[in-house]
Formats: sequence, structure tokens, C-alpha cells
Amino acid sequence: MIKFKIVENRKIWFSISSIVIIIGLVSMLTRGFNLGIDFTGGTIMELKFEKTIAIEQVREVLKAHGLENSIIQMASSADNKGKDDTVIIRTQVLDESVRQKVAGELESKVGKFDVLRIEKVGSVIGGELTQKAIMAIVVSWLLMIGYITWRFEFKFAISGIIALVQDVLVVMSFFSIFQIEIDSTFVAALLTIIGFSINDTIVIFDRIRENLRSYRRSDSLEELVNRSIWQTMSRSLYTVGTVLFVTVSLYIFGGDTTRNFSMAMIIGFSFGCFTSIFCCGSFWLVLQKSKPAH
Repeated sequence: MIKFKIVENRKIWFSISSIVIIIGLVSMLTRGFNLGIDFTGGTIMELKFEKTIAIEQVREVLKAHGLENSIIQMASSADNKGKDDTVIIRTQVLDESVRQKVAGELESKVGKFDVLRIEKVGSVIGGELTQKAIMAIVVSWLLMIGYITWRFEFKFAISGIIALVQDVLVVMSFFSIFQIEIDSTFVAALLTIIGFSINDTIVIFDRIRENLRSYRRSDSLEELVNRSIWQTMSRSLYTVGTVLFVTVSLYIFGGDTTRNFSMAMIIGFSFGCFTSIFCCGSFWLVLQKSKPAH
């Protein structure tokens, strides 16, 4: 493996992160997010078909109308391999004309049915629940600062949290720029990304701390951080590679309901690996060099 200087080129890594985040913040402020029905509410339809059907049959019809991210579930609690005669469909708010088109196509392609109920429902995730999700993320960061400060030092903690904030902002930026729908699984994906990214960062910080025990003032601090990063490089790449293999498989084969969840994790894990390797050690080095000389 060709070893190049990482922390000496920190301005490049910081610039890459800053550009992506700035573009994302502009998109968030001007375009916002494509919030799913969990946030906005929608139309709920309960249909009883004359024969047993599969969820995939219903989703194929909805996909033709741009409703592939709708929530579809069988009404029976005893699910017979994903098949039943009664299905509950929750979509975004539909105009009566669109709803009739969807119903007509369901009847022609899936089978005849009786309408048990059609109603408009409110959002599952309201403002209060969104605030609690944000609070959960912030509290997790504060707890991490406390733990890393106790196990290492405060500058390690601040460096790690700065990287985590970057990871979260990049995922949010990606979803805003490309207007990918955000549903209830998005918050779970963010929390998963935070937990995974800090784990990789802690490994690098632990190696820096070990190397600091033999550090002499005449040695280069940049060289120490570089050596620490390269000593953990294989472990970092193997770990993220294994996780990405699973999440990419989930994205390809998991179906429409898990696609946005797996996409968020792919972006978060990939950028989290970048920040752990290229930014965290550099953040710590900048903070360490800012310490006033005695």
C-alpha cells in the first residue's frame, strides 16, 4: 500500500467536506426535504380482494403512479407468507382522480375488491417526535463527549464530534440535493451512522494515544498522527468494506421499503470512513497545536 501524508494535506480534506456541506446547507435552506407520508400524513385505503394477493402485486401498480414508497401491509395478523385477501395501503395525499385511477388499475391488474375504508390521516411523525429525534442525536453527542473525554481527553472528544456532525450533515445534504424521500427509517439510519463512525474514530484515537507514550518533543506530531492512521488503515478499510457490502446488498435486493434507509447508511458509512481517516486526526492536531505555549 502506497503511504502518503494525510495530516499535512488536511486543508484538502477540510475543503472537500466544507464544499459538500455548504452546497447541502444551501439546498436545505432553499429546497428543503422531500418528506414522506410519515411526516406529512396521507391517504389510507383498506381493500378486501376476492382472492389472496401478494404485497408485491400491489406495489407494482403503485409504482406506475410514483407511489412505490407507500406503506403496504396485510390486514391479517397471521401473515401467510406475505399473502392475504385484505390489504391496507397508506400513500401520500391523493386527489380523487388519482385515487380512482389507482383503484381502477388495482382492479384490472390485481383483482376485484371491496373498499372497506378510505380516509385521510395525519402524520405519524409530528413536530414533537421530530424534536425528540433531534434531541436524541444531540444527547448522544454530549454523552460521547463525556465518555471520550474520560477515556482520552477533551480534544479527542471535540474532534470526534466535529466529524460526526459532518457525517450527519453530509447525509442530510445528499437527501436534500437529490430530493430523496425521507421517512421514519431516516432517523434510525442517522443514529446507526453515528454509532458506526465513532467506533472507527475511537480506534484511530486509541492508536494516537499509544504512540504519544513514546513521543518526544523533538519528534514531529504530524508524523505521529500519520503513523497512527496508517497503522489502523487496514482495519478501517476492511470494516467499512464489510459493512458496505451488506448495505449495498440491502439497497439492491431489499426492495423499495428499505431502499432509502440503506441509501442513507451507504452515504453515511462511506463519508464516515473518510472523516475518520482523513479528518479526525487532523482536527485533533489542529486543536493540539492551538494549545498556548508555556
